[in-house]
Amino acid sequence: MGEFEVTDHTADVGIVVRAATLRDLFETAAEAMFSFLIDPLTVENRAWRERRVDADDREGLLVAWLNDLLVLLNGEEFVPRLFVVDEVSEQRLRATVHGEPVDPARHHFRHDVKAATHHGVDVRREGDGWTVRIIFDV
Repeated sequence: MGEFEVTDHTADVGIVVRAATLRDLFETAAEAMFSFLIDPLTVENRAWRERRVDADDREGLLVAWLNDLLVLLNGEEFVPRLFVVDEVSEQRLRATVHGEPVDPARHHFRHDVKAATHHGVDVRREGDGWTVRIIFDV
């Protein structure tokens, strides 16, 4: 698994993610986004959902992946906890997301993320791994 840090950005929030593989990068970016949405310790792995996302390039794919997860949360009322990227290429991602339906008695949301943005997103290979910076509209 990779590592991440939350960064300040005017009126928004950003993250920088570093990981050994592109797969780890996408998994860790999802984990990072949800880290400021909800305490993962309150979410159980009771169910799973398959996700498929396509885009024109890696940056667009990452943005589409993160926004798809927000649709899963806000539209389907499913809280993800574990992100398993089964396949990722330049333009396609297939993943299994583990979590559970929203339970208002246990799930207390910290922040509202409206969307992952294309502003300044840059997925790049650095040394032996991968790095991305991404800004979220909150």
